[in-house]
Amino acid sequence: MGLFGFFKSQFIEVIEWTDSHTNTMVYRFPVQNNEIKMGAELTVRESQVAIFVNEGEIADVFGPGRHQLWTQNMPILTKLKSWKTGFNSPFKAEVYFVNTKQFVNQKWGTSNPIMMRDPEFGMIRLRGYGIYSYRVSEPTVFLKELFGTNASYDTSSIENQLKKMIISGLTDLFAESKIAALDLAMFYDELSTQGKEKMQERFSAFGFEITSLYIENLSLPKEVEEAMDKRTSMGVLGNLGQYQQYQAAEALRDAAKNEGGGLAGAGAGLGAGAALGGVMANAFSGNQQQHAAPSPTPVPEKINCPHCDALVNKNAKFCGECGKSVQKKKVPCVNCKTEINEDAKFCGECGTNQSAKKTCGKCGKENNPNAKFCGECGETL
Repeated sequence: MGLFGFFKSQFIEVIEWTDSHTNTMVYRFPVQNNEIKMGAELTVRESQVAIFVNEGEIADVFGPGRHQLWTQNMPILTKLKSWKTGFNSPFKAEVYFVNTKQFVNQKWGTSNPIMMRDPEFGMIRLRGYGIYSYRVSEPTVFLKELFGTNASYDTSSIENQLKKMIISGLTDLFAESKIAALDLAMFYDELSTQGKEKMQERFSAFGFEITSLYIENLSLPKEVEEAMDKRTSMGVLGNLGQYQQYQAAEALRDAAKNEGGGLAGAGAGLGAGAALGGVMANAFSGNQQQHAAPSPTPVPEKINCPHCDALVNKNAKFCGECGKSVQKKKVPCVNCKTEINEDAKFCGECGTNQSAKKTCGKCGKENNPNAKFCGECGETL
């Protein structure tokens, strides 16, 4: 290689960046020992921004596309370098590629529980976790505020800072919402949307845009969850006395399953079960005596009014709601004349169908069951 070839190899003619990692935010193109050739090609891919820096000062910014570097499309750098019109010599400058794509599936979670005041449980400790995503929306702000002079920068470098910002904002949001702990699950979407809006200003200070925030779970301490489970169980069981009897029966069954061998083991199991049953019975009877309530006054038996369906005493003759008689009217059987209820379909004495029509033997006309004469010809039925 001749001398001319050596100098030619020191000039950078193609500037581009491809990265196989998904969490790299900034990459500094290596130009320290090389010079960029005027007229070199700069390739900026989608979701990238190329920034030229001159002696620590941000100069020109290039968006996606293929750019040929001349003084015409580098106005700021041309001014900073005091280049004359038509400058055609190699130059040195730092080139930074900023990744503007979304960085998704970033996780947040409470390292310490959030203290809250709940209207039902009082003071509670709340834990939660979820995911969020963001991207670089202002590359120049990002370089000034966070990047500095590093060779590269990835999401792990800012992860803890963003996570603490989110936890701080969500803690304030949960406390201000005053939503009961049992109802929080109904408001995951609303709280996520409000949390995203609340975080936007904080992310913008670093040149970021938060694109999404999701609450996956909000949970109470184990002790509170156990108390809730017990309350739910009692609600399902309903009767406390029956629940105590059930527990006593379960204890007796477990005692009867004593694994001791032979007749002696069986006797010991039965003895233990009897003793345990006696202790529980005494405890239950004592508890019932202490909390025994006065015997309630017998409640009169109620029936439904056949007209308005209101509840009235069984022995009442008239309904207190509609004033109509609640006693069923008696009518004679169409055959044997025994008194039966008005709405009876058959006679309890002779079994005659009360709705059957009477046919006149003279003219064949059908008459009502209670008719004594034919309505057509007047013949006795």
